[in-house]
Amino acid sequence: MGDDDMQPANEAHSVWREPANIRWFGTAAILAVGMIAGGYLLGDGLLRAKDAERAVTVRGLAERDVTADLATWTISYSAASTDLAEAQGKVRRDTQAIEAFFKELGFPADALQPTGANVSSFTNEGLTTYTVRQRLALRTEDIVRARKAVARQFDLVGRGVFLEEGSGMAYTFTKLNDVKPAMVAEATKDARASAQQFAEDSGSGVGKIREATQGYFTIEARDGETGGWGNSDSPYKKVRVVTTVSFSLE
Repeated sequence: MGDDDMQPANEAHSVWREPANIRWFGTAAILAVGMIAGGYLLGDGLLRAKDAERAVTVRGLAERDVTADLATWTISYSAASTDLAEAQGKVRRDTQAIEAFFKELGFPADALQPTGANVSSFTNEGLTTYTVRQRLALRTEDIVRARKAVARQFDLVGRGVFLEEGSGMAYTFTKLNDVKPAMVAEATKDARASAQQFAEDSGSGVGKIREATQGYFTIEARDGETGGWGNSDSPYKKVRVVTTVSFSLE
């Protein structure tokens, strides 16, 4: 083979070995690898996104009937007179009548406590009228006895005590923390039952919990709205909670 025959091969070999061409082919190789890896990651990401879409979000409800364990009764009463001392004397007698009323019902003396008093005056045509107001608060965990007291509250009126608006018994359920865990479990179980129904309709199965949000606990009268002037609150309450749970579908 002559020198003329070797020249094209040597020229091609030298072209490959030129720095600019080496950099170009290196860049192309890196881009090719990047595109392959990117395509794999994109495909994997789409699969993950598809899996993420396979979820259902439902709400679960739990309700429980409870009985209040605390009763509070704010008793407001007043007396008016053009003689301040006379008005004050009337309020003192009313206070004694109220204390006697609760003592007769079997309440301990410390169950009834004063919570406030005030005196106001009004002058009309030179004549000043004084109004003395007093407030007492009953606080007891004896719900049965408290209900008896409310049922006989007009006995106070019969004893000459003028009960003002806002004098009413309020019942409170204070043991919410005792029922919270069980009720959250009940609400979650109810949510899973709803998710199971959805899954069956779509030919899927219910997987693990992806996300859960506990709603607020509410305590309301069991038999509807009560309270207000002329009405008595009810010791029978309904505790309610709604949870929002997202389940994965399999």
